[in-house]
Formats: sequence, structure tokens, C-alpha cells
Amino acid sequence: MRFSTINPATGQVIAEYETMSSQEIFSIAEGSYDALMSWRSLSLDDRIPYFRKLASVLRANKEEYACLMTLEMGKPITEALAEVEKCAWTAEVYSDNAADWLRPEKVEADGLAHRVSYEPLGVILSVMPWNFPFWQALRFGIPTILAGNVSILKHSNTVPQCALAIDDAFLQAGFPPGVFRTIIADHDSVSELVASDLVQGVSLTGSTAAGQSIASQAGSHLKKVVLELGGSDPFIVLDDADIDFAVKGAVVGRFLNTGQSCIASKRFIVHESVAGEFSRRFAESVNELKVGDPMETDTQVGPLVNKSALEEIEAQVSDALAKGASVLTGGSVLEQDGYFFRPTVLANVSTDMRVFKEEVFGPVAPIITVKDDAEAVSVANMTEFGLGGNVWTRDVERGILVANRIDAGTVFVNSITKSDPRMPFGGIKKSGIGRELAKFGIREFVNVKALNVYEHP
Repeated sequence: MRFSTINPATGQVIAEYETMSSQEIFSIAEGSYDALMSWRSLSLDDRIPYFRKLASVLRANKEEYACLMTLEMGKPITEALAEVEKCAWTAEVYSDNAADWLRPEKVEADGLAHRVSYEPLGVILSVMPWNFPFWQALRFGIPTILAGNVSILKHSNTVPQCALAIDDAFLQAGFPPGVFRTIIADHDSVSELVASDLVQGVSLTGSTAAGQSIASQAGSHLKKVVLELGGSDPFIVLDDADIDFAVKGAVVGRFLNTGQSCIASKRFIVHESVAGEFSRRFAESVNELKVGDPMETDTQVGPLVNKSALEEIEAQVSDALAKGASVLTGGSVLEQDGYFFRPTVLANVSTDMRVFKEEVFGPVAPIITVKDDAEAVSVANMTEFGLGGNVWTRDVERGILVANRIDAGTVFVNSITKSDPRMPFGGIKKSGIGRELAKFGIREFVNVKALNVYEHP
């Protein structure tokens, strides 16, 4: 299959690619399986230096990798540079902590000795999206490979240059051939790999529909699966919140990566006593965001990834307006080359609108007004998703009480939702299965092996 990549800032074709044949993909998979035998036999101490070198390679090539991201999916260049740095830092965090996180554990039971150890599963296939091209792939790849597995990356065909650059970064870092490989593939080839005995597990980050498909395929072949899917994160502003502080968080939380993030703040749930002030200041700040060429360092909001994403955002906003929402700022497509939508704040949003019920993957912020903490929690949980959320208040203890009632994998008080390699990351409900990052992520694709020793009679 032949496909083209498009620069979303211009709408122009970047390059054309051919997906790999099934024969080529399975040759790569066989090479990965062969590489597994020697890689898993290395001690953890022997594997760790590769990841410190990977961090160095990422930093040395940071500008090149950032430009690839910006070219292929439109991320503002300053955010792209920060993404590469975060990947390098994550490699260092795992290098520093893997020994503790994978250390065998002694258990007291009825025999002479009982021990739980964490051993690699094998070849793990990752299916990754376009919105954080380096971070999504390495957030999974670093802990999984450090645990002794090898990995095959099937990246989004929106970002093939990024996918191939990640492959090359592992080679530059000196990893043995086959420990990390990238394939350029279609859905049929992914299904064949999932069914193959060459693959022992699958990790997918993407839409709920994609997760359901992969989970079904993996389940039918009894393969371990981890899914990080969509989100509709609540941003709750309580009546005692510092409005200036909350507005700054709201702007970053909603419009980072042009709003194309699973953990972006997507529903702004505001106490009625401060809703007017928050809405006004939020709209004023959003109106000042610079939209434009993502290669320029002062650009804050870039294009949406493609034409269909732009049309979807336009349809969701149109639905809200038809049902009674009002535009405080933005609300329309920018009439220029590329796939740009004006950063938008909507007021008078109700629960029957698409911008409330669906994941809004773009620069649109709907505001919902509530009368008290109980209603804020009820509205926050009124979603099929459960990825993240945040609560804004001067009273930290009150914020914790509200946060504890939000149905999500990760909740923040007085901060936007963000991922950190030292903390677990993942969702519940239709936001996913399993966890990434921290000790929980490095233990997902391992055999939790129990060794029990008894005295001979």
C-alpha cells in the first residue's frame, strides 16, 4: 500500500511511502525474536548503560527530531523540543530506578524460601499514535526493553520519519540489532503479528475504537495487552480557587499540542460563583494565543493533524452552537493554508452537546457551570472516559477530597494533568487497561514468577 504524508501547516505533500510486505515484516519479527535470546540473558546492570547512551543520542539530535515532529504532525517546535528532552530524562529515570523496581522480593510462606521475580515476556508489539511521536513510543519502549524484552514499533503512518528516526536512535545508542525495530505497516499486517507466536504482548495508545480492536485480537490469542486510550478530562474550578492561577493552568492544559492530547483538560467545570470571572479571563487569555507556523518559536497553537480532524472539530462546535452554547472567543476555521482552527472557548455548555459527551481532540474548551462540589464531581464523572482530571482550590485538603471522588487513573490538585516517569499513568473505563511509567509500567510486560523452595524430607 502506498501512502503520502502531509504537512498540516501547509496542506502540502511531504513524501510518499510504501508499507512493508508481510514477508519483510515477519523477517523483522523473526530477527527480533532471535535478538531476544541474547538481550534477556544480559543482567540489568549490563542493559542500563544502553539507556544512558540513548538519552545522550536523543539530546544530541534534539533539533532534528523536533523538526521531524513539527513537519509531520504540526506540533509547535518549542513543544517538540521539550518532548525529546522528556524522553531523554525518562531514559535516565529508568536507568536510575530499574534495579529497585525490578528487584526480586522475598515472601514469608510455609517453605524454606519464597521469592517473586520479574522476568521478560518476549517480543512486544507497540502500536502508537501521531500526537506525541517520540514520547508515546519511548514511554512504552524504554521500560519494556530495559526489563529484558525486545520491541517492534508500528507507528502511525502520519509520522513515518519520526518512526524511522526512533529506530535509528536505538542503533546510534549501540543497542544490538533487533532489540528495537520499526515497521511501516497496515492494519492487516498488525493483525497477523498479533496472531503470530513471534509476539508475546501488545501495547496500544490510541482511540477507544482502536483499543477495542487490538484488545479483541490480543484476547483471542491470549496475549498480554496494555491500552492507553481516549480521555475527556475534567478541569474543576472550586469557588475558592485563585482565578489567575487556574486560568494559566487552563490555557496550558487545554491548548498544549493544539489540544490534541488524551490528557488535555477537555471539560471545564466551574462553580457558579466564579464562573463569570473565570470564563472572561480564560477567554481573554486564549484570545492572545499566537496561532501560526509551528516552526516559529513564538507560535503557541499550530494546525490540527489533518483535514478530517479539522472537520470533526468544526462539526462538534457547530453542534454545541445549535444546542445553545455561545462563543466567548474563536469558534471557526482560519481561512488560510493548512488545518487551523481558532482557539475556542464555549460557554453555556450542556451535557447533551457533543463537546461534553465526546473526546474533543483540538483547541476547544467548553465551560459547564455547577452549584457546588457534589455537582462538580457528578458532572466530572458523567463520561465514558476515566483517564485524568484536576481540581483547583486554595484549600488543598478540600481539593484532595474532591479528587478522591473523581473516577480516573490520575488526578491532580492545582496542576494540569501530566505524565511523569516516576508516577503510574493510565486510565479506567473506556480510557484503557493497565499502566505505563514508574515501577508499574516496567512490570506490565513481565512474567511475575514465583519461586518456592521446600526442604527435602
